[in-house]
Amino acid sequence: MNPSTTSRVIFQRPRGLTDAPFSYCPGCTHGIVHRLVAESLDELGLTDTTIGVVPVGCSVTAYNFFNCDMAQAAHGRAPAVATGIKRVHPHATVFSYQGDGDLAAIGTAETVHAAARGERITVIFINNAIYGMTGGQMAPTSLPEQITQTSPYGRDPQTAGYPLRVTEMLSTLDGVALAQRVSVDTPRNIRAAKRAIKRAFEYQRDDRGYTLTEVLSTCPTNWGLNPTEAIAWLQENLAPYYPPGVYRDIVADGFQNVAEAAAAKRERLGETK
Repeated sequence: MNPSTTSRVIFQRPRGLTDAPFSYCPGCTHGIVHRLVAESLDELGLTDTTIGVVPVGCSVTAYNFFNCDMAQAAHGRAPAVATGIKRVHPHATVFSYQGDGDLAAIGTAETVHAAARGERITVIFINNAIYGMTGGQMAPTSLPEQITQTSPYGRDPQTAGYPLRVTEMLSTLDGVALAQRVSVDTPRNIRAAKRAIKRAFEYQRDDRGYTLTEVLSTCPTNWGLNPTEAIAWLQENLAPYYPPGVYRDIVADGFQNVAEAAAAKRERLGETK
């Protein structure tokens, strides 16, 4: 190399990620979301004071990948563990990283009540409409008529109920400062997803309330598709049923925190004494 030639780094691994290779299936978008979380924490200067919580599921080994303190939770209990950590370490940035089987099935109670209490935690919710690690069973988010290992003839809403739209459901709770859904199927959407994840961490930093970012993701292995087909399936089936967007944002509504927003709501409803 010519000594007069200078090199400029334009792309590198975020400091918030370790150098451990991801263990996810080819075409799985967990790796993309991991990077977005790590980049957001790095850019906000929060990595060194962050504690992540991982549950049971494909992301159970995420503690190998994030370069911050991590805790392991029992299946579905990540919001409860994150609540305890945040209350003991109120100045730490605390997040949970959960799949739909974990968050929306066995962990539904913990999810709803952490949100209702307005716990100052950030939840990254991966929705790929199926149980991943356990072999492709029907999840609470599986679509009507979707074929899975436990719905081989397609999900029948008459017997299995309708899919849970978690972000819409939590957006009705007073403790929620930010509830949003994004996708990581295109470069443009990946950039938008990063802005959304970063905003969620900013809201926690500013003590605004509970924040949820749902990420529409692929599961080529359990969908029985190759990676390219899986992206197309997400775009044609998952995104129309779960439209990306911001479903609750108290700052956009003119409030500083969930307590202020809730007080204004009570006043509008004539509930103040």
